[in-house]
Amino acid sequence: MGEGEKFQLGTVGALSMSVVSSVSIVICNKALMSSLHFIFATTLTSWHLLVTFCSLHVALKLRLFEHKPFEQKAVMGFGILNGISIGLLNLSLGFNSVGFYQMTKLAIIPCTILLEILFLGKKFSKRVQFSLSILLLGVGIATVTDLQLNALGSFLSLLAVITTCVAQIMTNTIQKKFKVSSTQLLYQTCPYQSATLLIFGPYLDKLLTNLNVFAFKYTTQVTMVIILSCMISIAVNFSTFLVIGKTSPITYQVLGHLKTCLVLAFGYIIVHDPFSWRNILGILVAMVGMILYSYYCALEGQQKTVEAATQASEAREGETETLINVENASTVLNKRPPVWSKEKD
Repeated sequence: MGEGEKFQLGTVGALSMSVVSSVSIVICNKALMSSLHFIFATTLTSWHLLVTFCSLHVALKLRLFEHKPFEQKAVMGFGILNGISIGLLNLSLGFNSVGFYQMTKLAIIPCTILLEILFLGKKFSKRVQFSLSILLLGVGIATVTDLQLNALGSFLSLLAVITTCVAQIMTNTIQKKFKVSSTQLLYQTCPYQSATLLIFGPYLDKLLTNLNVFAFKYTTQVTMVIILSCMISIAVNFSTFLVIGKTSPITYQVLGHLKTCLVLAFGYIIVHDPFSWRNILGILVAMVGMILYSYYCALEGQQKTVEAATQASEAREGETETLINVENASTVLNKRPPVWSKEKD
């Protein structure tokens, strides 16, 4: 199996792991918050990250991956920024309507594109932009209902979008710049993410729910579901870094909207959540956008591969011509008539 095939297989595996684990944890957390009334989302996320770090530390001791330290300032800044972005997203949901929160999530893709164009010099073809527009339209139809605006909620949403975009772009750029794997990056940044949310999480949850997470009655059932959620979160956190590292922040956001559509569908099938023709239409439109995005990305990827192969072939041909010219010149020099000394004459 060639390197390209291995990379494609690894990418498909990462995408599949991300979808399965994310949908699973959403269903688990929905049962935890709706049925068991544990509504402390930010604190729960801090526990997820703490368990993820502990599991990676065990894996490191078992030599399942190699620890590769790099610039500490980058690690700390990235970890804290990730923690802040999660907290801001939760605050955005708390101070806005569900419809406006969904609009906030939809804004992440165009904001990421804008930041990558302005600061990283990336280019996105019109075909990719068109497919993303269809995707966002479909998700908007399926999820956005009421749009209630307020100044504080809008400000928090703006901060949440910017920090989330920057954090996801950094996930990709840090892995490439310092040549670290997703596992190595996650292991080093998890303590900072977890610490940030462990410190501020209980206060944010109390602000949003008027309840104290430490005063909650932890029954055996609640504890078991929390443990299950933390176990699933290991795969969620690992696959997030893996997908962004292997693909791009935009692809990860597209995948996130696929998860949203799947959660809506599973909610209707399993839990019998309210479902309308608007939801069905939105999901279908979004799926068309995702298919087009995947097709155009694959097509452009093949074109880049062909161009790279062509350039490599031309470079080899140039080297061959140079070598032939050198050899011909050497032959001409060797075939010059001998110079006889006068003494021998």
